[in-house]
Amino acid sequence: MITYGRHLIDEEDIRSVVAVLQSDWLTIGPLVEQFECEVEKISRAPAVSVSSGTAALHCAYAAIELAPGDEVITPPITFVATQATAVSFGAKIVFADVLPDTANIDPGSVEKKITSKTKAIVAVDYAGHPADMKELRDLADKYKLFLIEDASHSFGSIYREIPVGTLADITTFSFFPTKNITTGEGGAVCSQNFELLDKARKFSKQGLVKDSASLKLKNEGPWHQEVQSFGLNYRLTDILCALGISQIKKLQEFKCKRESIFQYYNSELSRLEWLDIPTKRNYVDPFWHLYPVRVSPEIRKAFVVFLRTASIGVQVNYLPVYRHPVFNNSEEVFSNFPNSELFYNSEVSLPIHPSLTLHDLEYIVGKIKEFGLYEFNR
Repeated sequence: MITYGRHLIDEEDIRSVVAVLQSDWLTIGPLVEQFECEVEKISRAPAVSVSSGTAALHCAYAAIELAPGDEVITPPITFVATQATAVSFGAKIVFADVLPDTANIDPGSVEKKITSKTKAIVAVDYAGHPADMKELRDLADKYKLFLIEDASHSFGSIYREIPVGTLADITTFSFFPTKNITTGEGGAVCSQNFELLDKARKFSKQGLVKDSASLKLKNEGPWHQEVQSFGLNYRLTDILCALGISQIKKLQEFKCKRESIFQYYNSELSRLEWLDIPTKRNYVDPFWHLYPVRVSPEIRKAFVVFLRTASIGVQVNYLPVYRHPVFNNSEEVFSNFPNSELFYNSEVSLPIHPSLTLHDLEYIVGKIKEFGLYEFNR
């Protein structure tokens, strides 16, 4: 099976991890700080490493002190972690529709959903293409809201010549194996706001305070540490940070490979009248995490089954989050998000990752064209 996403691990990565296993550190050691510095070089914002992209989102919501009764505006086209971590604080999820071409949250739809209870706008960089952050920043400033960028897909992407990581009040990344680089499991929270980042860091380390100047219990011994607000154990280990440091060295190589695959697909598929290729704004430089094509909803299932039968592991990203049974919504609610509905019903993610060979790509394109000949000439 040609998978739609896959990590690429080489001997340098393996040696880096083995060296940690032979060292004095396994969990929080010197490589955690080094990895955070490497993430900062890419994002241009100080970073806190955490155990997953979901953990990063949880820490981001903790940093803005999300609370019961607060509302968070999010897009439906995303993995459910974007919403689930906010719900864990008792917040209400308010969905705004997406743009029909990029599937990123529509700023116009966002503004219509803002109320006196809104605390944050959450943008998701779908497929690695940055959301419309200028328009969203203007809205956040106008209504005095926090702007969070769920950049799980877009580590290494550029928006208007600015790296993803500095565009929002707080940005989250994922380093899952299918993402742009991997630490196995892992993620990061980035912010140029020291106060927000400090809150995220404390939350990720069970709320522990060790700095003597910040302690409230002053008369304990030099061993003393205390919890002033609750957090969770979201620490990333030296073992995984070693892999991340090694992977970041190859970031531009990975990005170029994904871009070349993107361009190959574009050149081969753009003339197919029954298939739409992804949109790219001329002011962004995406690190492509997905290659989402769109076909008629009437043929989408047959298209997916045909390619999977041919050992091409296509995927659909994503079921609109409000459709998950946990939200208990109805068809009437679904109709309020026409762009999200159409995108979901027509989207198929083709394989895009650095392990793909030219032979793989030729095979994939050949099978797509074969499907078109069969479907439209029978």
